Amino acid sequence: MSFRAVFFDLDGTLLDSIEDIADAMNFALQSEGLPVHDVKAYKYFAGNGMGMLVERSAPADASPALKQRLLEVMQRQYALIWDHKTRPYEGINDLLDALRQRGLLLAVLSNKPHHATLGVVERFFPAKPFTLIQGSPSPQVPAKPEPAVALAMAEKLGLAPREILFMGDTKTDMETARNAEMVPVGVLWGFRTRDELVQTGAKYLLDKPLDLLPFLEVSG
Repeated sequence: MSFRAVFFDLDGTLLDSIEDIADAMNFALQSEGLPVHDVKAYKYFAGNGMGMLVERSAPADASPALKQRLLEVMQRQYALIWDHKTRPYEGINDLLDALRQRGLLLAVLSNKPHHATLGVVERFFPAKPFTLIQGSPSPQVPAKPEPAVALAMAEKLGLAPREILFMGDTKTDMETARNAEMVPVGVLWGFRTRDELVQTGAKYLLDKPLDLLPFLEVSG
């Protein structure tokens, strides 16, 4: 069988968003007189939702009340600057066009809040290439790498998990794909390393977006 859909992570896979994320979190840290971090550090802090971003960015002895303040300030600041430096990675739009021409269904699954995910995708992909766009539905719904949302999306599209390539740049994405019994595809232009992707189960690794095309007829 050939693959019928591609699910994409958002930050670090479709979009190079790390500078806006770093700027917003550093703004929050500065508002409390705390040390800030280099942009490179945020490639490891980001990827599991804003709550975990705060956990990783804040001092180890930060109180729950301080973390909550940081989260609130970060969210407000990010809402103001989220599209200042963020852009699709080079080659992403070409890949999306090629996949649509081949008749594949495309979807986005992010750990961003759902309303933010919708806004970001609509801003940077106005041609609306995605059949489904899904962020974190609520704090009560387990985020990636839990597979429930990915599986619900597959069911909505009428597809078996093995018919879906799941593209992402972190171990969270590779684990999501494996947990959902989808095919893990690691991208090397994103936030994390080749070693992390290999160690967490990537079946394919891509140096650039269009490298995905040769795998589309590979049996799942």
